[in-house]
Amino acid sequence: MRIEKTDLIDCFIIKPRVFKDERGSFMETFRQNIIEEVIGHKVDFVQDNQSTSQYGSIRGLHFQIGDKSQAKLVRVVKGEVLDVVVDLRPDSPTFKQTFSYRLSDQNNHQLFVPKGFAHGFSCLSKEVIFAYKCDAYYNQEAERGIYFADKDLDIDWQIPDNEQIVSEKDTANPSLIEFLEQV
Repeated sequence: MRIEKTDLIDCFIIKPRVFKDERGSFMETFRQNIIEEVIGHKVDFVQDNQSTSQYGSIRGLHFQIGDKSQAKLVRVVKGEVLDVVVDLRPDSPTFKQTFSYRLSDQNNHQLFVPKGFAHGFSCLSKEVIFAYKCDAYYNQEAERGIYFADKDLDIDWQIPDNEQIVSEKDTANPSLIEFLEQV
């Protein structure tokens, strides 16, 4: 596995080695000791999630707050997404900054999203199967969101406005400034 830093502190791209032959391919998708070495602390993933989405779907920006906050290791099993994160840690030098990266079943890259980040993705292919590990269990009371089209964040989801499919819940999320005023 190769690990690369992103522009956001503590957020990493993980590039597994893929071995191919006439039968197909093989790769390690997770190796705890390597992840812990890079992030500098122990991580215990306790929940795996998987979603399916169609082209144009935008999911996010989601996160959990307080001691229910989650670190995530995200990847695409099928298709291609634009994965987006926002650093929500007030004491971070990259506070309120965004990072986006294409994850696909072709590049097999993953993104480590630390606690204190909002996360979302847009579906760039006909169908997407998206999988991720979390280091804390889902907790509905701790769940929060930031409006995906927040003008201050200026995220290009790479989906034309008239083709975006967004849940009512995600369109009702507050802007980043509104969220920070509530905290």
